[in-house]
Amino acid sequence: MTTANINNWKAVEAEVLSRIHSRQWEPGQLIPNESDLALEFGCARATVNRALRSVAESGLLDRKRKAGTRVATNPVRKATLSIPVIREEIESRNQTYSYAVFSSKIEEPPLHIRANMRLNSSERLLHHQSVHIADGKPYVISDRWINLEAVPDIAHVDFSRVSANEWLVANAPFTNGDIAFSATIANDSIAERLGIKGGEALFAIDRTTWNNDTAITAVSLVFHPGYQMRTVV
Repeated sequence: MTTANINNWKAVEAEVLSRIHSRQWEPGQLIPNESDLALEFGCARATVNRALRSVAESGLLDRKRKAGTRVATNPVRKATLSIPVIREEIESRNQTYSYAVFSSKIEEPPLHIRANMRLNSSERLLHHQSVHIADGKPYVISDRWINLEAVPDIAHVDFSRVSANEWLVANAPFTNGDIAFSATIANDSIAERLGIKGGEALFAIDRTTWNNDTAITAVSLVFHPGYQMRTVV
């Protein structure tokens, strides 16, 4: 790629990646600053900044304020996890999707939810419990707490038409989140809702999403036996 081709941040990113992979910029090497790269490429400094942030997010650059940007000595490949629309996940398996609500009411959250979502003692949340169904069989049960101050419009959603999962993905953009994967054993309540025997081993996901410092939702998902999760690195 010549500098004449470099007119947007994706093109700058491609050139930076090329220099890293070809060892023109070697591991641990301090690369030129943003102003020098912008001058070389004939683009705005903001364009270079956007490109370098993207490469740094992939683990190939180490950026430190006042210390400059270096090629990572031991780059770490990062997995990208997106929040799936469960309906689309089921339909991608050529299965028929449906959805049922066990309970949906505004109430005080327990202490562990309050602490996890960093709430004060007066806040009440929408507690939404549901099941996503594939070909008539329970696929995953969802126990979700939703911060009405973060997404007030969800209080008026008709959950017979759309799941809380799908509505939040479409209407509640988030800036960051935390997620935990675990193995669990089906207690009597979970077993009844999944239509399985108690004591079976299950896969569980606990996820909280945030809009900067404001928690949007915390959800616990427990999947049917044999569920496999796939991602891309």
